[in-house]
Amino acid sequence: MITSRTAKECGTADFGWLQARYTFSFGHYFDPKLMGYASLRVLNQEVLAPGASFQPRTYPRVDVLNLVLQGSAEYRDSEGNCVRVEAGEAALLSTQANVSYSELNTRANQPLTRMQLWLDACPEHENPLTQKMTLPDAKHFLLASPDGENGSLQLRQNVWIHHLDLKPGEQISLPIRGPRAYLQSIHGQVDALGAVSHESQKLACGDGAFIHQENNLTVSASTPLRALLIDMPV
Repeated sequence: MITSRTAKECGTADFGWLQARYTFSFGHYFDPKLMGYASLRVLNQEVLAPGASFQPRTYPRVDVLNLVLQGSAEYRDSEGNCVRVEAGEAALLSTQANVSYSELNTRANQPLTRMQLWLDACPEHENPLTQKMTLPDAKHFLLASPDGENGSLQLRQNVWIHHLDLKPGEQISLPIRGPRAYLQSIHGQVDALGAVSHESQKLACGDGAFIHQENNLTVSASTPLRALLIDMPV
């Protein structure tokens, strides 16, 4: 089954220095039916004004994946770790108890646009506190996985995150390991077809789709498309 969640249905925020769209309950936006999906707790797209920052804050035990779409971000923690991430790069923070984290738009004249995901972390797994990768120029690559296969970022959870970059008319079929997955259009229009249900959903820019009990998904781009497929066996 494939069920769409359009960008217009998502929660929003506009604080001047921050503009945001929330797929799931976050901050002031609360929907008891949308507290996350399997181990995916947060899926936000946010724009920080030039020079703006999030002050230090603590997190639950999650892996925080930041995908920078425009600009430059700096992430610091109270232990002295720091990582700078430019457009076309991604960073993964393995949050720890009693450690606070901050985020800064390092550009004084350009907004910072990024996607942020929170994924529940297994209590018995530990990874490097910060990881970073440059996104390859590829139709499809593995952005994050439990064991860091093919140079992907390593998660503390059985989740596989696929990054798709398709031209108009291109399509790709991907196996889905678990009973649930989530497809997110970062930009572009896409048709998503499930192999079991044979259901198809059309997604526009910023739309997402809950995928349930499908063992394969065919993604077809009708415009230039950039998307994430988050495969969640748990």
